[in-house]
Amino acid sequence: MSGTYNPGGEGAPVESLDQLTAYFAAGCKPEAGFRIGTEHEKFGFALEDHTPLPYENGGGPSVRKMLEGLVAFGWTPIEEEGHVVALKRQGASITLEPGGQFELSGAPLETIHETCAEVNGHLREVREVADRIGAGFLGLGFSPKWSLEETPMMPKARYKLMKAYMPKVGTMGHQMMFRSCTVQTNLDFASEADMAKKFRVSLALQPLATALFANSPFKDGGLNGFLSYRAHVWTDTDNNRTGMLPFVFDDGFGFEQYRDWALDVPMYFVKRNNVYLDATGQSFRDFLDGKLPVLPGERPVLSDWEDHLSTLFPEVRLKTFLEMRGADSGPWNTLCALPAFWVGLLYDSTALDAAWDLVKDWTAEERNALRLGAARTGLKTPFRSGTLQDVAREVLAISRKGLNARKRLNGHGENESLFLDDLDEIVKTGRTRAEDLIARFNGDWGGSIEPVFTEAAY
Repeated sequence: MSGTYNPGGEGAPVESLDQLTAYFAAGCKPEAGFRIGTEHEKFGFALEDHTPLPYENGGGPSVRKMLEGLVAFGWTPIEEEGHVVALKRQGASITLEPGGQFELSGAPLETIHETCAEVNGHLREVREVADRIGAGFLGLGFSPKWSLEETPMMPKARYKLMKAYMPKVGTMGHQMMFRSCTVQTNLDFASEADMAKKFRVSLALQPLATALFANSPFKDGGLNGFLSYRAHVWTDTDNNRTGMLPFVFDDGFGFEQYRDWALDVPMYFVKRNNVYLDATGQSFRDFLDGKLPVLPGERPVLSDWEDHLSTLFPEVRLKTFLEMRGADSGPWNTLCALPAFWVGLLYDSTALDAAWDLVKDWTAEERNALRLGAARTGLKTPFRSGTLQDVAREVLAISRKGLNARKRLNGHGENESLFLDDLDEIVKTGRTRAEDLIARFNGDWGGSIEPVFTEAAY
């Protein structure tokens, strides 16, 4: 490959579109190599007055003290401009979202039992450090009381660029950045055809995940009119890079079509020598031609493509794996239920076929209506002759069969389907966690948001 080395990048410049497509194809692996990655975010707060944790806080509780305290458990700190902004350990990482939301990106694991053990171990470590410094953590999908002005900003350069750019492309980008929390599952594919089928099934059913895990009914100390306000916020964050991607359902969809969509999404930044250069609104296609205004004459390296892909936020995102992005963060049991839900559907071929049969005739208009409806009305969202609750019954049954077929047992001889039990109860009653919280707010909480800092704490 010809071309000069790109200073601060990794490797030689990208010289063809095929190299960008090959990035996705490199994720293909045999079924025996399939793994499960789970990510979840949570809000930190001071126990004394329920204010958000700033990065620095003198003698008080802070994000920095949380990170430094966790180093004692074998985490390696990662710094940016002298600030500890992340931790790494054995394939897992702890990172910071813009408003200080604390995110665990779990290691790639083989079973949901391992995933749940990882989540529980993480929460134990977090609680130990938090108790010592006077902090707590909330499992909610949206900040229950702090305004944007009251929410701190973490010292990461890419967030400064995003904060300045967001108001140019939508009305709720800052709400997403600073006030939302999600739980996410990352899953593998065997081939391009397998990727396409899993992408279609998971994209169609992402609104169901939004409904099942709806857990963000509060904002500014009161009710916000939604069950998943986090999901609503994504409807006007930046529609160039979000949403339901109708082209995924077109005949012939594959890596190349996703690549072409990604190329047309405006950029955020380019990273050179650990410095983030502002490329907001600029074109990756121009970058390929050496015509990027912020780096004239330079062409991208593959790490630039990887960075760009990380700034796309559709309901399902393709990298070298598929990311399920539709769920609110919640209590610890939901952090195990979400990967179980998706693994049951996507990692057993019979279940995947059944799920595809269920959704394959849904129209783009129906899928989008479900996305919008699930945020507001959850499982009560109308769909054809019934509701999303009816769909949920069928889908959960498919997922349970898929998990049963996997036969991945814990030490008690139980398979992974046990992690769906809480979802079964939600589907049986039709009441989401958000609706339970609303009832508590209107009932024994007496219209006060303060009890949520106990009721929704980890």
